[in-house]
Amino acid sequence: MSGIFDLSGLAIWVFTVIAVLAILLPQMFKIMREYERGVVFRLGKFHMTKGPGLIVLIPFIDKVERVDLRVLTINVERQEIITKDNVTIHVDAITFFRVVDAERAVIQVEDYIGATSWLAQTTLRSVLGQAELDELLAERDKINKKIQDIIDKQTDPWGIKVVTVEVKDVILPDSMKRAMARQAEMERDRRAKIINAQGEFQAAEKLVQAGKMIEKTPTALQLRYLQTMSEIGEENATFAILPFPINLLEAFKTAANGDAPDVSKLIKTDEDKPSKGKKPKDESE
Repeated sequence: MSGIFDLSGLAIWVFTVIAVLAILLPQMFKIMREYERGVVFRLGKFHMTKGPGLIVLIPFIDKVERVDLRVLTINVERQEIITKDNVTIHVDAITFFRVVDAERAVIQVEDYIGATSWLAQTTLRSVLGQAELDELLAERDKINKKIQDIIDKQTDPWGIKVVTVEVKDVILPDSMKRAMARQAEMERDRRAKIINAQGEFQAAEKLVQAGKMIEKTPTALQLRYLQTMSEIGEENATFAILPFPINLLEAFKTAANGDAPDVSKLIKTDEDKPSKGKKPKDESE
């Protein structure tokens, strides 16, 4: 009987030791991953930051807080914002940040993720409220950098580094979309008219230069005239071409100046031409 009691007592001691070890071992040993750090508090006071790898703690005396050092993402909920030029828009954004000092992230702020999220929302509303709609649409990178700098400056005492801030979407009212579409259409019409006017100006300038060249060399006008007749003759349609003496235009030009010459003197008929073997009559006879 004494042997049975001895075995039962030994079994109780073994179970007791196993139970104690099962409770103490998880309290004594912690494994931190490569991207994790453990902030150790001993009797409520900050002791040190440990990790990564295996860390040893004093059971019931040391407490550890795990901190993730990877880049975290915060989706800033859609905000209704009134811009500087009194346009109501809806904007949402996304914030990327990471913990660079695990000690300050645990001690200086209760919930660094929640605090950063609320700070990103208020900063987004403040910055976009000071910008005009055109600036928001055209200079998105500049606004993102400004928001990032403000948030990073506020979270620096918490040991948090803001990597980047991106404004994801800007939702405009339907009336504003229609107004912007009309503005873009009118802007394109304006550009088209300017381009057309510039083309007309350049064409007129070239024509003036061509006229000056023809004025210096009258033969060029005759060559151009013959070239035009050749181009007309190459067409499939049938045209009647009547050559017109250019020197007749001089009569109309003189008439326009008020001194109309006799057109008959410009056109010599066969009767006026001297025949072969005959001398022209002397005017004195």
